[in-house]
Amino acid sequence: MDHYREPDFLFAWNNMSPSEMAESRLVIISGLIAALVGILTIAYTAFQWRRNINLSWMKAIARSKKNPKIRHKVPVAPHTWILESVSRGKSLNCCVCLKSMSPSQTLGPMVASDSFIHRCSICGAAAHLSCSLQAQKDCKCVSMIGYEHVMHQWAVLWTEATDQLDETSFCSYCEEPCSGAFLGGSPIWCCLWCQQLVHVDCHGSMSIETGDICDLGPFRRLILSPLFVKELNRTSSVGFLSSITHGANEIASSVRASIRNQGKKYRQGNEPSVDTSNSCDTGDTSTESTGEIHQTVNGSHVMDEGCNGSTNNESPHPDSDVCKKLDSVPGFKRSASINQKDESQELRMKQWYELIDLPSDARPLLVFINKKSGSQRGGSLRQRLNILLNPVQVFELSSAQGPEMGLYLFRKVPHFRVLVCGGDGTVGWVLNAIDKQNFDSPPPVAILPAGTGNDMARVLNWGGGLSSVERQGGLCTVLHHIEHAAVTMLDRWKITILQQGKQLQAPKFMNNYLGIGCDAKVALDIHNLREENPEKFYNQFMNKVLYAREGAKNIMDRTFADFHWQVRVEVDGVEVDIPEDAEGVLLVNIGSYMGGVDLWQNEDENYDNFHPQSMHDKMLEVVSISGTWHLGKLQVGLSRAQRLAQGQAIRIQLFAPFPVQIDGEPWFQEQLCTLTVTHHGQAFMLKRVAEEPLGHAAAIITDVLENAETNHIINASQKRALLQEMALRLS
Repeated sequence: MDHYREPDFLFAWNNMSPSEMAESRLVIISGLIAALVGILTIAYTAFQWRRNINLSWMKAIARSKKNPKIRHKVPVAPHTWILESVSRGKSLNCCVCLKSMSPSQTLGPMVASDSFIHRCSICGAAAHLSCSLQAQKDCKCVSMIGYEHVMHQWAVLWTEATDQLDETSFCSYCEEPCSGAFLGGSPIWCCLWCQQLVHVDCHGSMSIETGDICDLGPFRRLILSPLFVKELNRTSSVGFLSSITHGANEIASSVRASIRNQGKKYRQGNEPSVDTSNSCDTGDTSTESTGEIHQTVNGSHVMDEGCNGSTNNESPHPDSDVCKKLDSVPGFKRSASINQKDESQELRMKQWYELIDLPSDARPLLVFINKKSGSQRGGSLRQRLNILLNPVQVFELSSAQGPEMGLYLFRKVPHFRVLVCGGDGTVGWVLNAIDKQNFDSPPPVAILPAGTGNDMARVLNWGGGLSSVERQGGLCTVLHHIEHAAVTMLDRWKITILQQGKQLQAPKFMNNYLGIGCDAKVALDIHNLREENPEKFYNQFMNKVLYAREGAKNIMDRTFADFHWQVRVEVDGVEVDIPEDAEGVLLVNIGSYMGGVDLWQNEDENYDNFHPQSMHDKMLEVVSISGTWHLGKLQVGLSRAQRLAQGQAIRIQLFAPFPVQIDGEPWFQEQLCTLTVTHHGQAFMLKRVAEEPLGHAAAIITDVLENAETNHIINASQKRALLQEMALRLS
């Protein structure tokens, strides 16, 4: 057997002297360092090369955009500039000078002009404060009255396209990929309406063949076509000076809000309760509207006056005592109709756009966004929806503008749908506004869960939060589901608070649940904490953490030990026995509470005397809970609520002061009173279709019924009855 022989280079290495070995190591290390420096130099050179190529292409695009617009008479529209912190636009380039928006590094303090930038709230373009005057008018044109067809509006992708469909990543003309190569490639344009992409080199041939006519893309039925949006003649200062004024108002509003929040920590006094959202979605419709802009692109001009859809310090919902007190007094019934006329007149004066001659098959989507909801992402949602839809159909709810403005704009649209971006409190706000409009055929409502608990969105299969929506495909998937959603019914309930037969305050309306006792106390503690420290409630997860912390504080609290002696519950005229260990009672309308807890549990077969729970059976379920510790066990699925009764008319007598909450709106009821709960009616809701035959059948039947009403085969009342019957049979 041959002996193993070492390689020659190992033999030579082992025979080297120590000085020779040290010198060899130094040569090897020097070579490696030189190679590494060379590789980094090549990579940096390639990066700069690609950056210069892209910058040159962007300049070429900016120069070449004028000619196609002039040749095809594409409508132009100025950007809607808002002030934004420069820290939020570091990765952007100025749409005028094409330089980075990042401030230059200086030794001195940063000046005001370097601290803020201009950002278009519609298309997302950014510009330096000194450059925005020279920006091209290439933003999304919301009105094309007089045009025969919708024209493509090609624009540079200034922001990352987070909501584009997979098939739109190819050039719509040559069908080659539009994704950028490592060393750059042919630059692309994106249509602001249909989201199609096209190579700049392909645009000339495409425009000759198609005339740049846009079909509005896959969401054409949901998009409010600019061909039917008429701009009203209003005298206003719109332009650079107006945007500067609005930005200054934004900064001043933020400062004032900060001062007010700090002052609340030291101010004592009895302040009315603010309407929050669900039991976890606290403060979903906050009265603080920091950084609001007087927008003129969503069909209205915001005015800080009146109570038409606005909110005050008592309640951000339009059913506040200030706006509805007259309606509860019999002597003012006649004046109520006069007030409605005045309200319509005021809304008409605020309108900047009007919808005319919509086709019968149009199903435009009316969007309401509450940027103060639990996830605090309303600003980014609005910009993304402005790109996907017509900005006229996207409204931002605030203390100065409620849902009435958007509903008034869509008052002549026979069939439209509503998307509420917010929590349960925002959903209730919009449903109350729809209820007051007295539509012959009320629009169905879909939900984009942007609150904390999002219980209504959960039972309608829209998800428990924005994170789940993003995982399922983002806003494009949501719009697809809305277009194919099935219409279902939701029972709404009226709560009247009486004392010796006299009404103490205006009636309240419930969609989800009503709680008295320990659960309402936790909601009230959360509400008070939010009033004192609003900065702590900055996202959905943190809101739930704070809710759990407040609940843990009350675990050993026996404030409601005598609850069963101090509360009397009657269901359909029959008194209900309250368990001795009960520390709270809940009236439940939907199968989700406190962020997904099912209190009734239809699958439980141990209760033969009760019917399954349904949100459209005109019945409420009554359950009891035995303390805050019981609430915690319900949250993790280690316990169940105690079923007490089911019924249509419920009376609750309070013989002691108690905290009360309705859909997460808590207050402390100091006066002894009686709460009467009666059925108020039903609202149309949109339920995301599951992957099953019944769900798809419901969506198809809904579309058939809407077409039948459009063609005058059936009337609105017949369609409503058929939809109610369908919801009952397919549930």
